[in-house]
Amino acid sequence: MMERKTVLMCGVVGFLGLLSAATGFGAEATRIKGSQVQSPSPSECIYPQSPAMALGLTAALALMIAQIIINVSTGCICCQKSPHPSDSNWRVALVCFVFSWFAFVIAFLLLLTGAALNNRHSEVMYFGNYYCYVVKPGVFAGGSLLSLASVILGIIYYLTLTSAKNSNNSWGNSSVPNQGGIAMGQPQFPPQSTQEPVFVHENTYIRRQFT
Repeated sequence: MMERKTVLMCGVVGFLGLLSAATGFGAEATRIKGSQVQSPSPSECIYPQSPAMALGLTAALALMIAQIIINVSTGCICCQKSPHPSDSNWRVALVCFVFSWFAFVIAFLLLLTGAALNNRHSEVMYFGNYYCYVVKPGVFAGGSLLSLASVILGIIYYLTLTSAKNSNNSWGNSSVPNQGGIAMGQPQFPPQSTQEPVFVHENTYIRRQFT
């Protein structure tokens, strides 16, 4: 049952990660480029239609759902304690957890920013000259790579943490030895007299001998 749940969770999260990366690279390929913008006048920019915004939003949404599934399945690692200080799986899970969230935040911001700026149809003035604004190359591609890295690290985090929990449960079950139904009795000793000894004076003892 546990293996089926693990396979299902990894399959769903892996699919969402691939979807996020694919749509992110699609947004990079279809983003509006400077050569596609027409400028009839120095202060006017005409932008073509582009699916990059929809693709970027889809990539960000798929990445967010994958991150939610991973953290709901494993629980908050900050609220848990390491079962054994020497457990290497626990340390690997903690490192993957931190870097997964780090990559997720950057990828999510890059994808959202690229999608929003790709739809920004305006001109920018630099030093008295007008330029048509376009998203710089590599924004969507960087978000796609980081989203893929975030999902991979999240899956490793889930697997290592699950392995650490299973090893902790097996260690806890085997730590209590089986008594095999042997009754442990306590030795019985005869009750000890608590009466203190009585001391008889020597004269009294001699007097009793002569009477």
